[in-house]
Amino acid sequence: MTTTALIYGMAISGEAVARALVARGVRVLVADDSPNEAKAAAARAVGAELIASPDDEALDALVAASDLVCPAPGVPETHRVIAAALRHHTPIRTEIDLAYQWEQERAGGPRPMLAVTGTDGKTTTTMMAAAMLRCTGLKAAAVGNTETPLIAALDTDVDAFVVECSSFRLNWIDYFRSEASVWLNLAPDHQNWHVSMEAYERSKARMWRHNRATDVAVGCATDPIVMRNLATAPGHRCTFGGPSADYRLEGTTLLSPHGPITDRRTMTRDLPHDVSNALAAAAIAIESGLATTAAAAEALTTFEHPPHRIEPIGEFAGARWYNDSKATTPHAAITAIRGFDHVVLLAGGRNKGLDLASLAEEHTRVKAVVALGEAAPIVRDAFAKWCEVVEAASMGEAVAAAARLASPGDTVLLSPACASFDWYPDGGYPARGDDFKRLVHAYFEEGGQ
Repeated sequence: MTTTALIYGMAISGEAVARALVARGVRVLVADDSPNEAKAAAARAVGAELIASPDDEALDALVAASDLVCPAPGVPETHRVIAAALRHHTPIRTEIDLAYQWEQERAGGPRPMLAVTGTDGKTTTTMMAAAMLRCTGLKAAAVGNTETPLIAALDTDVDAFVVECSSFRLNWIDYFRSEASVWLNLAPDHQNWHVSMEAYERSKARMWRHNRATDVAVGCATDPIVMRNLATAPGHRCTFGGPSADYRLEGTTLLSPHGPITDRRTMTRDLPHDVSNALAAAAIAIESGLATTAAAAEALTTFEHPPHRIEPIGEFAGARWYNDSKATTPHAAITAIRGFDHVVLLAGGRNKGLDLASLAEEHTRVKAVVALGEAAPIVRDAFAKWCEVVEAASMGEAVAAAARLASPGDTVLLSPACASFDWYPDGGYPARGDDFKRLVHAYFEEGGQ
């Protein structure tokens, strides 16, 4: 009998899952709350009709007709399709869980997987670890919560996978595991997706649920929530960060249990969070047995940081400008601010239900603030007693205001601590970052007027 799967959400991940299921003989049904022609075309390409925003009765019928429900990462655990699946006792399967199962059945045997989770730093750490494996001569793919879902990479010619695991992808896993995995940190985020912080923490902890005795779990030594969960992780346990961690910084040297890795000054960028990410990446790459300290060192001296993550734009009128549009939480923005002194901060956007007042924890580093978007009043109130705050009605206004506030030697930092969908509803944080970079260059090319 043919298996039927309901794909809910037809963006990058949903489309990849649909294609993979159809290729394996599964009949797919497709629904989406925000339909458009591109999603409808993707559904047609797999032999399905896109069902747009089904009402409760139609949704219940879809779930009842399905053997499994595959929600896209953007579908929160509070969504009606999740409630319907639980009511009908229909298995909920995520992209990485399906991909892991299929990889175990691979004719040549499963290839090793490393995994990275955390509130902030996942993408950079994932890319660093993949670069370390490549420096040993392995073909390594950075997948998961990236432009390439794990399920879409299974048929590619690679030797190993490094999987970026968002809480969305981990929330429903029943099988996924990795030979070595790292939990970077935990801070308030995605409270518009999870029902509580406790639920958010539980989803992250699922990364270690299926560990075997031979697997390695790596946790941040300075994060008490991570360490509490690490204490119960099966297999070998290891730490990074902090003066007594297994992977740590002593002076300017990145150290491992297997000897020195490299001097931080040889890294392509060595802000505090860069060093922390490097230690985390080295821990899973080396402890898995897939890389050496020499390979880790080589990767760190040549690593190209992804865009929108404290990305240098240039120096203008003596001030250095950075695009950190990816910082969509206060935790991420605070991490960025701590890398500099004399910061002109651009912050705000669409708050995700988080405590933006916490940004002022680093007020001694912040010279002035440009408050953006829907959350501008909250950002203003957080900093009003500490420094000058200017509200901007557009990114162009924000750039002009920051330029007026900045002096030679200052750092101008777009690190919003918020989502971008108020000003950039279709493009997200990349669109915000690209627009910021464009407007900065345009402003100074036109003489700073």
